Amino acid sequence: MNKDEIKNHLLNEFEGVDIVKDDGNVFFVYDKQNRIPFITIVTSNKYDNHSDLDRPGVFRLNIGIGKQTFRSMFPIEEIPTEAGFDFTALDKLTPHPDYGRMYWVCILNPGEENFERVRPMLAEAYKIAVKKFEMAGAAKRNAKPAG
Repeated sequence: MNKDEIKNHLLNEFEGVDIVKDDGNVFFVYDKQNRIPFITIVTSNKYDNHSDLDRPGVFRLNIGIGKQTFRSMFPIEEIPTEAGFDFTALDKLTPHPDYGRMYWVCILNPGEENFERVRPMLAEAYKIAVKKFEMAGAAKRNAKPAG
C-alpha cells in the first residue's frame, strides 16, 4: 500500500476524520479543535531518525492502540530503541520507537498482507479517538461554571 491509498482508506472508512499536513507528513485527527492525532503517516526524519525515513519512498504508518492490544503483541514494559527492534525494516510491525510506551505501533511501507493485519488496529485507534472526544465533551458539559 502506498501512503495515498492508506490516507484515502482512512478518510473513507472513518467518519469525522480530518487531516493536518506538515511537510509531507499527515496527521489524522478526530477532534478538530485539539488536533491530537490517533494515526499518522510520517515521511521524513523531521520528528525522529530511528526509522531512517529520509530514504526515497519510505514512510511510516503510526497507530495509537489500546494497552491490551499493544501488550498482546509486545509484552515488554519499555521500548528502548536498543531493545532489538529494527525500526528501519520495511513491512514489519514494531512498537513505535518513541511512543511505544504510549501504546503506539508502527510499520514502514506496509504491504497488502500486513495492511490487512493492521486494519483492526486502525479501527481501534479511531474508536479510542472518538471515545476521548466524547468524554471531553461530557466533562465540559458537566463542569460547573466558575463564580
